[in-house]
Amino acid sequence: MQTPVADEVIQKARNVALVVYVLYALSFLYGVTAIAGVVIAYVKRDDVRGSWLESHFAWQIRTFWWGLLWTALGVLLAIVGVGFLILFAVWIWAIYRVVKGWLRLNDGREVS
Repeated sequence: MQTPVADEVIQKARNVALVVYVLYALSFLYGVTAIAGVVIAYVKRDDVRGSWLESHFAWQIRTFWWGLLWTALGVLLAIVGVGFLILFAVWIWAIYRVVKGWLRLNDGREVS
């Protein structure tokens, strides 16, 4: 069982994870907010090692890097047209990842 101090740390980290999801959601309108989100996720992930929240920070970090990779590929291939399909798929995938993570966080569950 966790101590009250640990519970407080977990609650604060949960709020930080929520902020990262909000920053990712805002990145659909203002792309640069995702950069702030991934920086926060990297900074805070050590605070939650071994807890259920660790999966959320790992999920957020992977979402950023895979999204960036596929977005860059989509932009490069937009010249031949197929890139627009890739960009659309990345957009849908990113929405899915943000919504799934947010819902799992709200339920107090790990994300995988």
